[in-house]
Amino acid sequence: MDSLIKSADRAIYDAKSSGRNRFVIANDSQPSNLTIEKKSRSGAEVLIDALKINSVERIFCIPGESYLAALDALFDRSEIELVVCRNEGGAAYMTEAEGKLSGRPGVCFVTRGPGATNASGGLHVALQDSTPMILLIGQIARKDIDREAFQEIDYRRMFSEVAKWVAQIDDADRIPEYLNRAFSVATGGRPGPVVLALPEDMLTDLTETADAGQWQALKTSPALADVRQAADMLARAVNPVIIVGGSGWSDPLRLQLQAFAEANAIPVVNSFRCQDFFDNQHPNYAGDLGLGVNPALTRRIADADCLLVIGARLGEMTTGGFSLIDIPCPRQDMIHVHPGAEELGHIYQPKLAINASSECFIFALAELEPAPVTGDSRKRQVAQAHQDYLDWNRSIRIDGELQFSDIIHSLRNQLPYDAIVCNGAGNNTGWLHRFFRYREYRTQLAPTSGTMGYGLPAAVAAKLRYPERCVVAFTGDGDFMMNGQELATAMQYRANIIVIVINNGIYATIRMHQEREYPARVIGTDMVNPDFVALAEAHGAHGERVVKTDEFEKAFARCLAAAKPALIEIRLDPEILTPSATVQSLRAAKH
Repeated sequence: MDSLIKSADRAIYDAKSSGRNRFVIANDSQPSNLTIEKKSRSGAEVLIDALKINSVERIFCIPGESYLAALDALFDRSEIELVVCRNEGGAAYMTEAEGKLSGRPGVCFVTRGPGATNASGGLHVALQDSTPMILLIGQIARKDIDREAFQEIDYRRMFSEVAKWVAQIDDADRIPEYLNRAFSVATGGRPGPVVLALPEDMLTDLTETADAGQWQALKTSPALADVRQAADMLARAVNPVIIVGGSGWSDPLRLQLQAFAEANAIPVVNSFRCQDFFDNQHPNYAGDLGLGVNPALTRRIADADCLLVIGARLGEMTTGGFSLIDIPCPRQDMIHVHPGAEELGHIYQPKLAINASSECFIFALAELEPAPVTGDSRKRQVAQAHQDYLDWNRSIRIDGELQFSDIIHSLRNQLPYDAIVCNGAGNNTGWLHRFFRYREYRTQLAPTSGTMGYGLPAAVAAKLRYPERCVVAFTGDGDFMMNGQELATAMQYRANIIVIVINNGIYATIRMHQEREYPARVIGTDMVNPDFVALAEAHGAHGERVVKTDEFEKAFARCLAAAKPALIEIRLDPEILTPSATVQSLRAAKH
């Protein structure tokens, strides 16, 4: 290098006020594009530059003194939007929803100790839902490690069970390396969350480290022989069924699968809370596995002779408590396709295990010449499977002036196909899953982990990402109260979501189990709620209350026209627990 500098005809040293130095060397005898850059930056600046290089558009956070340097580094980075939430739990759920919608890691900043603890629920959702996510935690100074300093936690121990990788960056020179690995781990194989702890003094260290390039997303392709074997197994089957779920899907992929299923006369079923992976009105759609599953669908899975499972883990909710499919050897010939090799044979031993992403497998399968479907038997089965779904989807009658299934039907009739419907946990979601119809991919945001408080934050994230689309948060009263404060976040960022709160004054899911196991011994499941309409209006949102079925349509139309966040409180009799169970019916069944 010394000889190069000495032989240079000119050398230019440009010291800028930002502290970033650029040393450019030009030599008449060498190519004129030879440029050597040395940048003196703080660790925080390197971190934010790494996020920018990896095309991060939005960061959700609760501010904290432990990462003030990173916040300051964001001050001049207008390309990255900072969304300040009201609780780290809400911020983490928004981040997970961002990862679901984009297919890229959502990024969340929280402070040490209590901030990180509050965010743990979002990590658990991302893990069980296979969602790419990066949680960045401001950490205590390195000199105070292992002294039980203020809010000190060892996150490698704390989060080892709810993240794919947990690390602490102690050297600012290694930030690009750690960030590249974080994006790679979060998206590789079975996607999931990554946690990086950032000591506050490391963020202010100066470094001349070079930036890494953008991380490269990897997709696992199947062997052609395996694809052909899968196609042969499906062709020979008398009663085949396809089950879809997991992550890494897209709308073109959904359309490709629909074309394949139609050409090969195979009914398609969604795993738990993946109902938007297949058009619910498509003639090959047979329904979803999960809460309150259609008994006809349960029989269809049991009677199948070949199951093609694409992307789904086949967890507890999808398999009815691991009872729907025999363990470890399914009675059906099972083809299990999953991007995470560790999931294949984890619980069920498939006849054919294929380690591949859903996208690569489906596109490879579609390229094969479809085998002719002989006779009308499979076509009749497909038609019957869809009819069973339509029958299950019809309105039902319950006691009282409010018919909940009719309200769900009204909602689906008023919403455009690309509307995004978000929900958390609770018995109210059983009505939504049964009576709503999803038409396009990523129009359902719901946690397979069954966490409460997810729906409203997820709706805020969805509206910020797709401001032109209608976004609805469907929540129970207990569910809303978990993260209802994020309505203030919606107001601040003009995320004009519509929140539907089902108010029955009880924790209905727990009451259901309580009445089933200990009838009439009610304890711990009653709630005293606020006036939800007044609460919405106190935030500056539009508020409506519905107590009769015919009030809903006009109330919802007024919310659509409000041009600001809106909330509808729906009063439901606490006697009504599910579409098929009441308090009295459960008490009677126990005697």
